[in-house]
Amino acid sequence: MPIKRWIPHPVKQALKHRISDWRFNRAFAAFRRAPRLALSNRDLLGELRRGWGNEGWAADTEYLEVVLERALALRGPVLECGSGLSTLLVGAIAEHEGMELWTLEHHPGWFDCVRKQLNRYALRSTRLILAPIEDYGEFSWYRPPLEDMPGRFTLVICDGPPGDTPGGRYGLLPVMRERLSATAEILLDDTSRPAEARIARRWGQESGATVTFLGRDNGFASIKLGG
Repeated sequence: MPIKRWIPHPVKQALKHRISDWRFNRAFAAFRRAPRLALSNRDLLGELRRGWGNEGWAADTEYLEVVLERALALRGPVLECGSGLSTLLVGAIAEHEGMELWTLEHHPGWFDCVRKQLNRYALRSTRLILAPIEDYGEFSWYRPPLEDMPGRFTLVICDGPPGDTPGGRYGLLPVMRERLSATAEILLDDTSRPAEARIARRWGQESGATVTFLGRDNGFASIKLGG
């Protein structure tokens, strides 16, 4: 009868982490070599999400596919609200295509975690900004370094701040409107939640933007400025 070897829990966890890191590194290398080809490979995107190890908070694969597709199609700087797996993947596209990604993150611990990964893969076209949540009166939102930022973002990836922030993600448009291209597109995640869906519709009403709900159960939305 075989003897079952007992492995201490910390050793199991360390081994699991090393395997997950190896899987992510392999998948990310494949994505980075050919982002356009990788976009059509759902298995690879799934491997990246699993290897990232934060699946509960990582962008849904369907939303991630649209984000990457737009990043590859559009030219000009990209703004991201909330950091994560998409920061690395769009950051790799930014390196490949010669553009800039600006990412706002309010949580210091998570900021450090993502910054380490950006440094690890030498993604120099990504500007990760520690931007605390600030009270603007009617709503709260990030405090971005507006004086240093590009004048015309063509794409916004909006997956933050957290839903319990006063006003939710509404502050993006009033705070950043003058920094967005007249035809910029905002990809707003989590519109299956009533609060985010209301924000998308409000942006449409206040700016004249075209709002289209996409994904399974209207899980995210495209808001195109300029109608």
